[in-house]
Amino acid sequence: MKTLDILQRLIAFPTISADENRSLIDWVAALLARHGIESTIIADKSGKKANLYATVGPSGRAGVMLSGHTDVVPVAGQDWQRPAFQLTQDQGRLYGRGTCDMKGFCASAIHAMIAASTRPLETPLHLALSHDEEIGCIGVRSLVDMLDTAPVRPAICIVGEPTSLAVATGHKGKLALRAACFGQEGHSALAPLAMNALHLAMDFAQAVRAKQADIVENGCRDGDYDVPYTTLHVGRMTGGDALNIVPNHATVDFEIRNLADDDAQEILRDLKKSADRIVAAANHPSARIEISEIFAYPGLGTAPSAEIVSFVKSLTGANGTIKVAFGTEGGLFDQRLGIPTVVCGPGSMAQGHKPDEYITVAQLEACDSMLQNLVARLADGPLDVARARD
Repeated sequence: MKTLDILQRLIAFPTISADENRSLIDWVAALLARHGIESTIIADKSGKKANLYATVGPSGRAGVMLSGHTDVVPVAGQDWQRPAFQLTQDQGRLYGRGTCDMKGFCASAIHAMIAASTRPLETPLHLALSHDEEIGCIGVRSLVDMLDTAPVRPAICIVGEPTSLAVATGHKGKLALRAACFGQEGHSALAPLAMNALHLAMDFAQAVRAKQADIVENGCRDGDYDVPYTTLHVGRMTGGDALNIVPNHATVDFEIRNLADDDAQEILRDLKKSADRIVAAANHPSARIEISEIFAYPGLGTAPSAEIVSFVKSLTGANGTIKVAFGTEGGLFDQRLGIPTVVCGPGSMAQGHKPDEYITVAQLEACDSMLQNLVARLADGPLDVARARD
């Protein structure tokens, strides 16, 4: 099968993060099996979601891992002019949910695995497909656990998120959090005698904004990012049942996207101190703010001088490097497993998560070319890419 044929099948699976991806994983495993490639499937507790890990080439040797996620963001509420889960080609563009983020790369990587199976590789090629990346890199963690106990780990990893095939060496980490604010309900006519949890929530949201302002003024800087500092963001606030009832509970969902030089936990400790001050100022026995973690993933910070960077540049013909605003599973592979990682994949994230998402045919073909170069290098001889980051 050609990459385009594989992509057409992948897009037809509506693998929104809230739904199952097992059908897609089973289809990929069956396709690989037809070419003599065995897959390890790591299912979640429900059995409806799974990761896939497959290897082509000699066993017992560290190789190159191609990593991609199979889940996509929802299409509900978006004004699509083309079918979201049917690949449509028009004027050099391939439309469909996930074409860019990131089933285009997954299709190319699967095609590369099949091509590699026909050659006597000196260095193995690994394929890692995961679920639930879009909701916090959650699904890949069971695959990371498996690799953590494996006798041999991959030597390097290429995460194929869309970078227009530029070599990205870094992204920020993310800490997603919830502040649960507790008060005491009462009749709105007697509001001063109650404790309005929404007022606590609004005060805490203001504390988040104040911390952001402090970071902008005094925090670390990294000019390789479009937003060169650690960002804090309040994304959701809930509370209250009726206008004439003082709410006794409210929540604030917020996040910290931190530079490598900033400690997200230290920022969180400062925000917890702000929460304590807000509660103390409320001077009410029912006032309380409890902050809990929803999910977290580490940032990626591969040195531009690392051997993996020059190696992947040699596959793409790139000269420089970039850093990306979005997060990936790359930080988990790098920090938990010590696998040097870069992000490099076809398409632009400017097209991701939108109605009529697309990837260009030219970008998909360029990705195929990059991975063809990779397979050729793996067949030439044992790959010597140091684990050292610099």
